[in-house]
This record gives sequence, C-alpha cells and structure tokens, in this order.
Amino acid sequence: MHLRLLPLPPSADSRVIEVVERKGLGHPDSICDALAEELSLAYSRWCLERFGTIPHHNIDKALLLAGASAPRFGGGEVLVPIEIQLAGRAATQVGDVRIPVDELAQESSRRWLVENLRGLDPDHHVAIRCRVGPGSSELVDLFGRGAARAPLANDTSIGCGFAPLSQLEGIVYDVEHALSGAAGRELPGAGTDVKVMGVRRGEQIALTIGCALRSPALPDAHAYRALRAELARRALETARKCTSRDVEVSVNAADDDARGVYYLTVTGTSAESGDDGEAGRGNRANGLITPARPMTLESVAGKNPVTHVGKLYNLAAGLMAQAIVEEIEEVREVECVLVSRIGHPIDDPQLAELRLRCDLPPGAKPWRDAEALAREHLRQVPSLWRELVEGRVQIDRWPLRVAPAPAGSGSATGSSTPRA
Repeated sequence: MHLRLLPLPPSADSRVIEVVERKGLGHPDSICDALAEELSLAYSRWCLERFGTIPHHNIDKALLLAGASAPRFGGGEVLVPIEIQLAGRAATQVGDVRIPVDELAQESSRRWLVENLRGLDPDHHVAIRCRVGPGSSELVDLFGRGAARAPLANDTSIGCGFAPLSQLEGIVYDVEHALSGAAGRELPGAGTDVKVMGVRRGEQIALTIGCALRSPALPDAHAYRALRAELARRALETARKCTSRDVEVSVNAADDDARGVYYLTVTGTSAESGDDGEAGRGNRANGLITPARPMTLESVAGKNPVTHVGKLYNLAAGLMAQAIVEEIEEVREVECVLVSRIGHPIDDPQLAELRLRCDLPPGAKPWRDAEALAREHLRQVPSLWRELVEGRVQIDRWPLRVAPAPAGSGSATGSSTPRA
C-alpha cells in the first residue's frame, strides 16, 4: 500500500468563496438513497440470520418518478402515486432457499417512509417496484474468492473524507436538521423536503432554503407566509449559534406572493408532483455536497457492505480523518483520498493520501502518529461491514462515527468476513 502524507493547502474557512449544499430526507434524491441503503441492509441482515453470510449484491440503482397532486389551502390530494423503482443485482437464492428480495424491498421501504416522512402515506401515496436481478458471474466469483486476511475489492473506486467541517458546512448541516427535525415536528405545515444551499463570499453568508410546505395544515396564504417567516427565523437562529459572520436567509425564494404562487404540497415532499429523484445524486457519505473539498461521484447507498469499496472507502476516509483530528492535538484539519483496485484486498488501496494541516512540520511526531492511525483504520476496513449491518455507522451522517455495541451484546456473526 502506498500511503502518502502532504501538507494541506489553505483551509475551506479561509477561501474567498465557499459553496455547500444539503438535501433533506424528503428530497427525491435522498429518498432514493435511503431506500436503496435500507434494502441492502435488510438483505444483508436476512441472509446473515439464515446463512451466516452476506451474498454478493449491489442494490445501488433507484429511480423516483414523481406523481401528481392537487394541493390547496386546508386540504388537497395526491392524484397519481409516486413510483419508486429499486434496481441492481443480488443473489436471489442460496442452495435451495429463496431470498425474498421483492418482499424485503417492500417491507424496508415502507418502514423507512413511515418513520421518516411525516405527511406521506406509503400505502396510498407510493408504489414500490423492485427490479433487482441476478448478479454478474464475474463479480459473484470475485466476491466469493477473497484473500486470507481481507475480501477483494469488487470495483476500482475513489473514497474521500475530511474533518472537521468548515463553519459554513456545519451551518448548512445544522440548519437542515433544525428545520426538518424539531421545527418540522413542532410546525405541522413544514414538510420533510428541505434543501439548504449555503454560499459564503468572504464574511457574508447566504442561505437559500427550499422547504415543501403542507397544504392540509395551512388554512390560507396568511398561514403559509407566517410559517415561511418562522422557518427563516429558526434557520437564522441556528446559523448564528455557529458564526459571527453576517447571515442572510431566504426561504422558498421562488414564491410570488402577489400572484399567489407558493411551494405548496400535500405530503411535504416535491416527489408528489413534478420532481423526480435518483440514487447517487444527493448528499455524499458525510451528509453534505461540498465541491470545494475532495469529493467523488461514487454512489454509496445500496452497495454491498463487504467488498464494495465505493461504499467502504468513502466511510473509511471520513472516519479516518475524523479520528486523526480528534486524537492528535497538533493536527487541525485532514483531507483523505483512497483509491482501490478491483481484485486486490480492500485493506490495501493502490493509493492512500492524507493531507494534514499541522502545527509542526512533516516528519514530526504528530505526522508519524497520523500515519499510524491511518494504517490502523485501513486494517479495520474488512470489519466495517459489521458496523454497517448493525446500524452502528450510517451514511449521510455527520460526524461519521462508529457507535459502541450495546453492553453485553455479542455479534452472532463472529469476527470473520462473511462469504457467499
């Protein structure tokens, strides 16, 4: 493995221009990512329980076709259901036991929709179509071979991570959570489709927020405008906890009060009418879209947690960067890039590059400690599947962390890497 450490250029906070975006849970792209990931996890858990192994699968293709709706103040209805197609490749049988992929897709999708998208009824507003087919024989064979110490990468992919968040990155993440979380629960008219775009020009921050508001909970345009103002107030309050810079907030900027044009929906997501979605077009593994940072187009959601480095390396890079910043006092910022090579052990990337902002020069002890910590994290990549399957590490989250196992719990799957 080639591990290279380099000094980091100027920080994101010191750049003249910075742009950050986050799409909330109700955004059509986020829905696609979430349902692809939920199906992969449900498939993995079902197979582990019955076979003690996770067969090869990549259920990382999902498409949301928007429905049609007729929102109106004080009511409204969904006229045509949202259609969500989950696709990819997976083993559908082990020995003489059929793996119920279609049933798992329906159950996992409906459960997630109920738990996360208030205002949307999956039994009436959504149609789930499972289009998962059998896997490529070459990749199935590669998945099953594995090396003595680690499974073999089933793709040549890039993983990127960084820590800590810049001030604007933290603001964008926190504002979306504030509006779709507590604010959304307290304000029945607020939907879950919240998108935050943050732009910083020097010391000036502008937040452009789109939030689908729910017509059944809003009796008239006055109530709509009052809720829009309240969401702006809460967004500004959240941002000011993080910065002393000037912050400007705009909510639902396309509204035209004079003409009565509003971002009004029945369910709280634009997916009900006119806004399609696709897996891989939304937030990266750390929950943000950050074009000024190292970032890859690799889709993480739905990829198998055992050998697909498109998932594992993006998580490992973020976990590695976060650990180095937290554990080595002299290191103030880290960016990490990992590159795999298909058919090679996943703990041995063809390139691992760390860029550090450190108070001491290269070669000093903090640099050596960072290298040792990076190598330790790479050694742990083959066991990262367990934390994913157990829900102890999740995509689309910041900070990326591995939660401790519950006290007294033991892994029923043992410590070895599962094999097909």
